[in-house]
Amino acid sequence: MELVEGAGRIEDVDRLIERLGEIGREQGCVVAAFDGRYLTGREHLAQATVLADRAFERGENVANARAIEVLLYAAGRRQIDQALEVGVSAGEGPIVVAIDRKNDRRNGGKSGGDDREQEAAAAVERALAPDFERREVLGEFDEALVRDCFEIPERELRATDAGLAELVGERVALLDVEK
Repeated sequence: MELVEGAGRIEDVDRLIERLGEIGREQGCVVAAFDGRYLTGREHLAQATVLADRAFERGENVANARAIEVLLYAAGRRQIDQALEVGVSAGEGPIVVAIDRKNDRRNGGKSGGDDREQEAAAAVERALAPDFERREVLGEFDEALVRDCFEIPERELRATDAGLAELVGERVALLDVEK
């Protein structure tokens, strides 16, 4: 999986999502865009991608498009309108775009193994330009937004040795159970 992460401004979300879909089709990749404030790290996206692929393989997918299914898992929600909360929105903020070829699982979700993913990443950067600065933003999530989105109360955090990222991972994994 390749990631394009950074800070930027999005003027027209629909146009950007349309362009990312075109890039995905051209390169044979899933291209999904997220508001970085909701992502607890690379593992969050890798887990969502693997589970979305598995849902398609089993015919249990909710969405027709893999990118939307990844968004559903990343949000821990079955309803697309609710899952859009973790997607990109108009305005300025941290942006993370995950680019993944389903057959690239041999790398365990690490980047660097696929020319098509890298070409798609370059095209994504061009689509985000000129109001985008590439830099690491994963791990800089907004704890309050994440806790609210994934319905993780303070008492649950106090009751476990697990951190917020691990609890989000549980919510993502439990989405299969809730079907």
